[in-house]
Amino acid sequence: MFGSLSSFLDYTIGGLVFGAIYALIALGYTMVYGVLQLINFAHSEVFMYGTFAVAWTFVFLHGTDSVSQSLGEALPILLVALLAAMLVSAAVALLLERFAYRPLINKNAPKLIALISAIGASFALAEAMGLRDRFAGWVGLDDNLANYVSPEKARDVYSNPVTIQPKDLFDIGGYTVKDIDLVVVFAALAMMVALDQFVRRTKFGRGIRATAQDPEAAALMGVNSTRVVQVTFLIGGLMAGVAATLYMMKIGSTRQNAGFILGVKAFTAAVMGGIGNLRGALLGGLILGMMEAWGSAVFGSEWKDVTAFVLLVLILLVRPSGLLGESLGKARA
Repeated sequence: MFGSLSSFLDYTIGGLVFGAIYALIALGYTMVYGVLQLINFAHSEVFMYGTFAVAWTFVFLHGTDSVSQSLGEALPILLVALLAAMLVSAAVALLLERFAYRPLINKNAPKLIALISAIGASFALAEAMGLRDRFAGWVGLDDNLANYVSPEKARDVYSNPVTIQPKDLFDIGGYTVKDIDLVVVFAALAMMVALDQFVRRTKFGRGIRATAQDPEAAALMGVNSTRVVQVTFLIGGLMAGVAATLYMMKIGSTRQNAGFILGVKAFTAAVMGGIGNLRGALLGGLILGMMEAWGSAVFGSEWKDVTAFVLLVLILLVRPSGLLGESLGKARA
């Protein structure tokens, strides 16, 4: 239970931080569902590959010596890591679109088949990361890449050698706000606003909305549906890369199945906010993060997930389409 205002703010801001990460991952689910009406369950692995890109960038530029740095000291490498994570996650997302979804879409396969393909791709990507030492050994690079593939610990936690220490900024009600928390929350808000404006204001955004609303009519009007789907997966991958960077700033470690539980939470956030709605993904993520934190405070940390999913059920009983259940295709310009 909350013992004081500072304790309440501690749980609330902590929930907002994780909720912001959920929201950024949820954007990928929402974008793909809005256009293709299918759930890309492999999106969690798109995020996971981004977390490894961040850790490996720090290893490549800094080395394997474990140190603690402030956000300002780590910022130059962190910016490179952000770019690397966005590129890696976007590349994985595009590969998924090309090999796991496009052949099925071209053959007008049932949605259930695409869903099974997504689940299979999710497990394949996770296992490939868990077997990275084997892949390096096959090409004779296991010694050269020992810092990255970790032959003896390929399935264990992989930690960033640079631990980013939060810095106290100012006090609110006895709670000290830290720089990393502010960066995570405001970065998520900024990316959400940028994506929302992209979808509503740009030519590609109009193509995405048109395809989401009526694919046949959009094709008759000259919209290249294949390109729209590619851009949709690309955007989702870029958002996952940003989420991966923020996650590594906050947590500092990852593993080959790190995307599973976060993917479930992000999907829950998307459904809670109204899957297919970009602003709903943000709202759902923030609410989910806070409800988890408050549930931990009131009932104990072991009840965190129960609280979040009970809330989801209650919201869907009242609002079956989610809190902001407007589809991507109906987003107004």
